[in-house]
Amino acid sequence: MDFFQPKWTFFPLSESAVLLDFGEPASIEKNMFIHQLAARLAVKPFSGFIEAVPAYTTLAVYYNPLAAGGGVQSYEQTCHLIEEIAFPDSPHKLETKTVELPVCYDEEFALDITDVAAHNGISEEEVIEKHTNKDYHIYFIGFAPGFPFLGGLDPAIATPRKKAPRRKIRAGSVGIAGEQTGVYPIDIPGGWQIIGRTPQPLLRLGNSNPTLLQPGDKIRFYPISKEEYLRQEDASWH
Repeated sequence: MDFFQPKWTFFPLSESAVLLDFGEPASIEKNMFIHQLAARLAVKPFSGFIEAVPAYTTLAVYYNPLAAGGGVQSYEQTCHLIEEIAFPDSPHKLETKTVELPVCYDEEFALDITDVAAHNGISEEEVIEKHTNKDYHIYFIGFAPGFPFLGGLDPAIATPRKKAPRRKIRAGSVGIAGEQTGVYPIDIPGGWQIIGRTPQPLLRLGNSNPTLLQPGDKIRFYPISKEEYLRQEDASWH
């Protein structure tokens, strides 16, 4: 059965890492192939394989070059082994889900929604409507544990990062940076434009699977009142 197989270029990332660059632009189809390849490498690893780390249009593959039967596994050998795994008879099916995240866009939590609206010449209500009217593909998790980088933001609310980042962004804060949107899973410094906050924890370190979101999943935001936010926040941690 035919399935999507983009072209890529190998680059040496270090003496123990290979970077597969799939080229611009980013697309959901291309990104899903990257995640499928990362999953195949995890399920059927080559000798010395350590980890595969996906991003928008790249896949970094880390390996131990001394793990091949006591000898040294060369960069060229590693590239060849990756290519053998990359082209199976059928695609590796990923188990993905759509996560609905409640967001309170009240001014107490939406620190920058006025600036986002002014930057784009629209009302705050239109910012909320445009932010909640679609599903967002999770291209990858990065920057902080559990932080989702999402594709599909409406260009009508795209806004540059803040010139000076805040020293602390509260966990659950929903932000915009350029044509990206994302959610801060922990308290951390950051420069994204904050337009709301979710009471849903994205990271629970005590769980066997600590992150709510996984690459390839989709997020759908929906607005809630401040009262509902406080109720859900209380329920989430008790």
